[in-house]
Amino acid sequence: MRRALAFDMERTPLLTSFQDFGLAEPIARALREENYVTPTPIQAQTIPLALTGRDVIGIAQTGTGKTASFALPILHRLLENRIKPQPKTCRVLVLSPTRELSGQILDSFNAYGRHLRLASTLAIGGVPMGRQVRALMQGVDVLVATPGRLLDLVQSNGLKLGSVEFLVLDEADRMLDMGFINDIRKIVAKLPIKRQTLFFSATMPKDIAELADAMLRDPARVAVTPVSSTAERINQRIIQVDFSSKPAFLTKLLKDEPINRALVFTRTKHGADKVVKTLEKAGIAASAIHGNKSQNHRERTLAQFRSGEIRTLVATDIAARGIDVDGITHVINFDLPNVPETYVHRIGRTARAGADGTAISLVAGGEELSYLRDIERLIRVALPREDHRTDAGRRDAGPAPSQQRQGRPGGRPGQRPQGTRHGDGRRADERHADGRHHGAGKPSDGRPGEGRHAEARHADGRPGNSPNASKGSRRRRSGGKMHSSPVDRPEQRSAHSAGTPDGIQGVAFLRRESRPNSQPNRKPYSH
Repeated sequence: MRRALAFDMERTPLLTSFQDFGLAEPIARALREENYVTPTPIQAQTIPLALTGRDVIGIAQTGTGKTASFALPILHRLLENRIKPQPKTCRVLVLSPTRELSGQILDSFNAYGRHLRLASTLAIGGVPMGRQVRALMQGVDVLVATPGRLLDLVQSNGLKLGSVEFLVLDEADRMLDMGFINDIRKIVAKLPIKRQTLFFSATMPKDIAELADAMLRDPARVAVTPVSSTAERINQRIIQVDFSSKPAFLTKLLKDEPINRALVFTRTKHGADKVVKTLEKAGIAASAIHGNKSQNHRERTLAQFRSGEIRTLVATDIAARGIDVDGITHVINFDLPNVPETYVHRIGRTARAGADGTAISLVAGGEELSYLRDIERLIRVALPREDHRTDAGRRDAGPAPSQQRQGRPGGRPGQRPQGTRHGDGRRADERHADGRHHGAGKPSDGRPGEGRHAEARHADGRPGNSPNASKGSRRRRSGGKMHSSPVDRPEQRSAHSAGTPDGIQGVAFLRRESRPNSQPNRKPYSH
């Protein structure tokens, strides 16, 4: 990567007031109306550099004031060079990973530029594209968009990117996680070479560094609030519970804790909806926000959360990206994230603007204990733990994660292997999503494979091969799905999923081979 010029804090005095930046009077007036007085560290370091026209790489996590750090200098430079945008073009292009974050960025541009009379619009998915095409017909000064919808507009000839003067990428690492990296490359290839690029990311993995190298020219680098740090005013608690006790324990927390607004995180969309149903049965007003919800629902839910009409919002990580709501007193991890940096982003939603906050994580056994160790290693803090597990729950914590994936060593020949655990601590080979054991049917009803250790039977009801036999194709039936016997080849086992992360489509499949059936008077399998 080209050498990025680091911002020298020792040689360059940091500005302590927005009035010291020399911003145009209409912008300064809007800042006074917004009660902006002292800039945050990312703003104090980035704004002076961006005002000079330099490309900038900003490393800062959510909630540090990144939006003002790129919006204010861009608005100032637009005012210095007032030109009317051409039809179907934009002068400023801001790319963000989610609809909610895009909407908040546009709101900030409109607030800071309320006295500039600039044209701005939003291009996001989940709403009809015709309205966005009409908004772009006369051209706009500022366009905030998600990558997928932007490419749709370009391919339908509703937008031309040849006049972009300023490009902003916000939350670049999250766009990488969501699979937008190729879309971004296609977009950048259509932009003019001569432009100013402001690039923001909470982390800088290899793919993001390579993307920045291709996009920026001699960039200045600003790094504040590393992702491994957590707010000092956040009281972090770890509560170890049995997986089955999580819903009841969450309900108890929301009733007992002095909560103004609570943001509850789950790993999957299905899990978020399930938590909401549990809370509503307990008389707690709650709503979910995730990728399967319509844009109207998401906007309505956020408005209710901000107004206090509902005090509990349940969200997945991707949908929650960009939620900037004041007064969130509690962040509760119903499911612990499997990426340590995500934990830091999650709890950063509370304890903002000098307020105190509480972060509570409900941790079951199995993989979540491994996730917890990774988090503590990242933030370099041993988090206090409260153990509310039953004796059975402690035993169910089981072997180390590596052993859980590979099965218990030294098992008897033909013994059913120990299955991998889902993110919720359950074993894939023991339970369905609804909690039923595989083979929950009656073991004596004569159907092959019913019951947990049922024998295969011939058509006349005689017992077939023993469970430990190596011949034939014996399968256990449960919930309408076919599962390979433990002695079948590993590639014949079906894939299980307790839920898919937001934005990722899970696929379960069963590979079969043409093998003779061990039962007489039946044709072999044919696939």
